[in-house]
Amino acid sequence: MTDFFGSQAFIGFVYLIASALFILSLKWMNAPPTARRGILSGEIGMVLAIGGTILQLGTEGKLEHIAISYTWIFIALGIGTAIGIPLGMVQMTAVPQRTALSHAFGAFCVTLVGTAEYYLGVHAGNLPTFKMSVLCCEVILGGLTITGSLMAAGKLQEVLPQRPIIYRGQNIVNLGMLAVAIGLAVYLVHNPSATYLYPFMVGIAVVFGVMLVIPIGGADMPTVISLLNSYAGLSAAAMGFVLQNKLLIIAGALDGSSGFILSVIMCKAMNRSFTNVLFGAFGQVQASGGAVQEQRTVRSASADEAAGILAAASRVVVVPGYGMAVAQAQHKVRELYDALTKKGIDVEFAIHPVAGRMPGHMNVLLAEADVPYDHLKEMDEINGDFPQVDVSLVIGANDVTNPAAKTDKASPIYGMPVLDVEKSHTVMVIKRSMNPGFAGIDNPLYYMNNTLMLFGDAKAFVTNIVKELTGGH
Repeated sequence: MTDFFGSQAFIGFVYLIASALFILSLKWMNAPPTARRGILSGEIGMVLAIGGTILQLGTEGKLEHIAISYTWIFIALGIGTAIGIPLGMVQMTAVPQRTALSHAFGAFCVTLVGTAEYYLGVHAGNLPTFKMSVLCCEVILGGLTITGSLMAAGKLQEVLPQRPIIYRGQNIVNLGMLAVAIGLAVYLVHNPSATYLYPFMVGIAVVFGVMLVIPIGGADMPTVISLLNSYAGLSAAAMGFVLQNKLLIIAGALDGSSGFILSVIMCKAMNRSFTNVLFGAFGQVQASGGAVQEQRTVRSASADEAAGILAAASRVVVVPGYGMAVAQAQHKVRELYDALTKKGIDVEFAIHPVAGRMPGHMNVLLAEADVPYDHLKEMDEINGDFPQVDVSLVIGANDVTNPAAKTDKASPIYGMPVLDVEKSHTVMVIKRSMNPGFAGIDNPLYYMNNTLMLFGDAKAFVTNIVKELTGGH
């Protein structure tokens, strides 16, 4: 029986099941009703993958001191688990930066494994051209993903400036660094014994990751996170070729391709190209914003006035944004949904594809608050209905509701598909101040005749509206 569980046939079967579970995990996570099943299948697949890899190491005789080596493996698994559990317990508002950190950890692992394989291969004189080629791809992608992900996490956590940091000739410098790293990789492929060049290749990739992300503004972080996810997956697939591990190749390819496809979807949702996202320094505060704000006036309303307008409506659309996430107002928004539906008011939620700081951010937050998923409407589905909407309640969403994207050719977001909330009979916007959003531009919506500004913290303001609607109960 022991021989059977340690056989190549059994390990191959374990890997096959793990691969199938990874594929099903991605499929099931496409829909909320099956998302939990998708997460569970991914977790089981990873457990099987780890178990199969440990068995594989033993059967191939790669562990000279099996007992000691297994001890260190399980110690490492324990340490990883101890780190992973608290990381998984973060607030929903911190999920984007936690995701970026996960990409950094995965890329760090890939880079370390690639480095170990390189020096072991040089020592053994066993680095054929193909292996060295994918190894260089592995560590370059891994290195830039480490620091790029850390920079993204810092911007999302607001410990780093969220506006683009730019200087003249920046793109030339960045592309020049990447070209040097690739040039070193080409030389190492033909001459692997030039070990003195290897640290320079990895070091340039690590620095390039920093330089790649600092000129990108906070508004583009959803796309950046999905791109980094793609890089991490591709580096893992390359590591699978280096280690001759089919499961790693499959898992990395799934991760890389899904991340790339998601990035394409994000760019399409913003009507922008990859080059514009990566090199356009999008998000600089526009100098004219202040002047426009001074020349116009806004109308504001209190919580009791907002409650009266909502109570008189027959159809309400709530537009959530990052401000709702920061205020952790999703549960209060659910209470508002309950209070309005009890009065017979039709309430829906309009979700823009890039609202928040990561793909699907608003969907996840509202699902956490048990908002019925069939009431969440994608932009294309609901945009044509806004002329029939009595009240659109915008909660902390800025750029995704900016009508300048459709009318102002000088605007940096011109051409970006936005939610047509201005076509509603009444628009109410909960916002702390008149400061511009992550795109760094003013929003003409706030000055329209049918718009009321509700100034204050989203959670507190929604709480007060609910109290007015329910009579304080």
